[in-house]
Amino acid sequence: MKRHYIPITADVPGISEGLRAFIRRVIRTALSAEGVDFPCEIDVRVTDDRTIHKINLDTRGVDRPTDVLSFPAFDLTPGVLPGEEDADPGTGLVPLGDMVLSMERVQVQAREYGHSNRRELAYLVVHSVLHLLGYDHLDEGPEKARMRAREEEIMARLGLERA
Repeated sequence: MKRHYIPITADVPGISEGLRAFIRRVIRTALSAEGVDFPCEIDVRVTDDRTIHKINLDTRGVDRPTDVLSFPAFDLTPGVLPGEEDADPGTGLVPLGDMVLSMERVQVQAREYGHSNRRELAYLVVHSVLHLLGYDHLDEGPEKARMRAREEEIMARLGLERA
């Protein structure tokens, strides 16, 4: 069994096995950077603006599409991880949560920021993993700064620093 189980469902065309492998590699890199050394699960859904808009409205009451949504399984604090006692008894995996990505937003934002779709996708995946592990950026203070610093460090590990 793989150490980290990362099923990826896609309801948009063009999500190749290579792209799925890239998403998994980004997730595993972020988990490693955060010290997640136990078997865990993150479920990923790759979709479009229409679907993520509906999910955003239904779950958060926000009536617009967004780039990524994160649904943590635990209410964590950065640096404080769930333990083996949190594992699903049937699988032995700790369920960290779900992420939903809009490939339309990936493409639009990559153009806006002047970098590749690959870099934008990786950034959003890293961003989501950090949310699943308790990071937040709702304030403009130290929490946001800490999350941004972790994102940049993980992106550097991936060789995808800002240009």
